[in-house]
Amino acid sequence: MSGFYDSYDVAVVGGGHAGIEASVICARMGLKTILITQTIDTIGQLSCNPSIGGIAKGNIVREIDALGGQMAKIIDQSMIQFRLLNKSRGPAVQAPRAQADKQKYAEVARKIVEKQENLDIYQDTVVDILTEEINNSQYLFSGKLRQKITEIITERGRKIPVKAAILTTGTFLGGKIFIGDFDAPNGRLGENGAYGLTENLVRLGFTVGRLKTGTPPRVLKSSIDFSKLEIQDGDDEIKPFSYDTKKIDRPMVPCHLVYTNEKTHELIRNNIGRSPLYSGKISGIGPRYCPSIEDKVMRFASRDRHQLFIEPEGLYTDEMYISGFASSLPEEVQDKYLRTMTGFENAVVTRPAYAVEYDYVDPTQLFPSLETKLVQGLFNAGQINGTSGYEEAAGQGLIAGINASLQIKAQANGTKYEPLILGRDEAYIGVLIDDLVTLGTKEPYRMFTARAEHRLKLRYDTADERLTEKAWKIGLKSDEQFKRVQNKIAQKKEIVELLIQHAKKHTGKEPENPGYDAEIWEAGLIEYKYTYYIEKQDRRVEKLRRMENARIPEDFDYSTIPSISTETRQKLEKIRPLTLGQARRISGIRNSDIMLLMVYLK
Repeated sequence: MSGFYDSYDVAVVGGGHAGIEASVICARMGLKTILITQTIDTIGQLSCNPSIGGIAKGNIVREIDALGGQMAKIIDQSMIQFRLLNKSRGPAVQAPRAQADKQKYAEVARKIVEKQENLDIYQDTVVDILTEEINNSQYLFSGKLRQKITEIITERGRKIPVKAAILTTGTFLGGKIFIGDFDAPNGRLGENGAYGLTENLVRLGFTVGRLKTGTPPRVLKSSIDFSKLEIQDGDDEIKPFSYDTKKIDRPMVPCHLVYTNEKTHELIRNNIGRSPLYSGKISGIGPRYCPSIEDKVMRFASRDRHQLFIEPEGLYTDEMYISGFASSLPEEVQDKYLRTMTGFENAVVTRPAYAVEYDYVDPTQLFPSLETKLVQGLFNAGQINGTSGYEEAAGQGLIAGINASLQIKAQANGTKYEPLILGRDEAYIGVLIDDLVTLGTKEPYRMFTARAEHRLKLRYDTADERLTEKAWKIGLKSDEQFKRVQNKIAQKKEIVELLIQHAKKHTGKEPENPGYDAEIWEAGLIEYKYTYYIEKQDRRVEKLRRMENARIPEDFDYSTIPSISTETRQKLEKIRPLTLGQARRISGIRNSDIMLLMVYLK
């Protein structure tokens, strides 16, 4: 904290996972930063599931850490169970996941924000963004000249001059919750939504839509008969998420499994008309890969049961989270179908399940830097871009914060602004952002390993090797941290060469570790086993890269290529891809048109 100023370099709007990463990284890069949030007490709140990581998501957390972010450090200090998922499968699809103590997680996150130099926190709601035209701007997007941000205005009328702003509004932007016939203007149960900003974003020319997500009920632990449930313990070996954490020394607790049954499903079917999802009250599209329980029952009618995970909310509370049981049915219906399950016959609900609908901004209106195309200096990150998940939000917040900082520094120094843009072969964060800004989304976007064509290279154990140098070059990693990664890479190469030579002399027999650190030795073994497949993939990546990195000017006039189809021209003008590779991935673009564009650029 440094004391309130009249103006700031960067304002970050929202204190969730994207906002934490964005504000801390801007301050660390030396910029005068303000984090504006509706309620300071809920900074770092785990709104839904009390966990961090998972398939592909755990990889993102490690990438955030390799780039200098905070999420890995926070979960290392607050976890209450750790599991490495997919241990029986190959490393390319393995990922760490940890249950979090929700109160401890938020406490650690808030302390990090409060203690960060150059960073102030202010409790208010941002309702408007003021802009001015850029002098001599010839750039057109959707028929509009590009603007640049000058000020933000809060609900209480405070005007704060800024050079950049990062919107990380979560489910609060136009938020509305639903439980049966009940609805309220909330972003979370009992917490007001944020109103006014959406209308002003539309005024600036942005296309805005509605999305929906949901959360399950919380139940008193003492009201559940755990003797009837299947226990799910964590791993004995706990691997830290952060490369800087030496050891995790925290109390660990088990999770449990339970299943719905035909009685559960019958009650849901009999009351389906009372769900706002089916009555038409909710217009937003929900997450395909995390549907409500009523959606599961109606869409998968042949299934006679669905698996649910019973997860502790923390060491401080008796509340349990029922993962996979999101709903918007009336509370009395929730009570009844909950008690049809084994072990839940006497369950006591502390907080009901509910759905939440909120505004998002079409992410095709962003550059890969996460800066908006309409307004210079305005960046979006997290659920405002159509994503779901803490990890996806945090990854975007980090990139938006880095690029806002790089832009402001370049302007101050009179140098060319070179944003940090991660390739699809470099990080899951790169895949995430490229998918959003190129393809857009009509439903909450969730990251999976299947979305990454280069997932052999994007393993959770290689995030530091892939990204630390990038962070070091912009001052987010120390020389010591960078040298540590360089040594790891060098030792892995030695081990791979040792194994290659050994295999030539001793077929089918793995050599003993000659003295390397056990973790490095294991990493070298994995690299060796994947060498052939990685080399094959690298050849394909290099072939694609030649097209991938061919630049397209931001103000390129697509009407000068008369032979391309009208549909292709319209999509190219809307997306404004920066490279041929990005243009090639736009949905519906013809390969023949890409070839014409490539020839014309040459």
